Amino acid sequence: MSADIAEVREEGGAQVVSVRADVDMHRSPELHQVLLEVCRSEPSRLIVDLASVEYMDSSGVGTLVEVFRRVKSYQGELFLVGMQPRVRGVFEITKLDKFFTIRESVSEALL
Repeated sequence: MSADIAEVREEGGAQVVSVRADVDMHRSPELHQVLLEVCRSEPSRLIVDLASVEYMDSSGVGTLVEVFRRVKSYQGELFLVGMQPRVRGVFEITKLDKFFTIRESVSEALL
């Protein structure tokens, strides 16, 4: 499955969603749809690769929080990987880095 905002693939038994663009109020609905579609199959491990995302506003953060809750509701694991410093800063300021499992890379999340 592929959309303008993200590419979805399977790797190492996990569903990997590579986000291709900044996530703001204009793009977050598209990302939301992609992530909800992936969650329908209830993958045990969902990895969201944010390496190409240089900017994320509160709508993007809200989308990830909703997906986090959905994945937790079926006892799956959600990993955020490859965060740029600016995006990571948003998660640190809001203390969301304490809730999300953040890794440096997809390969690290697959361990």
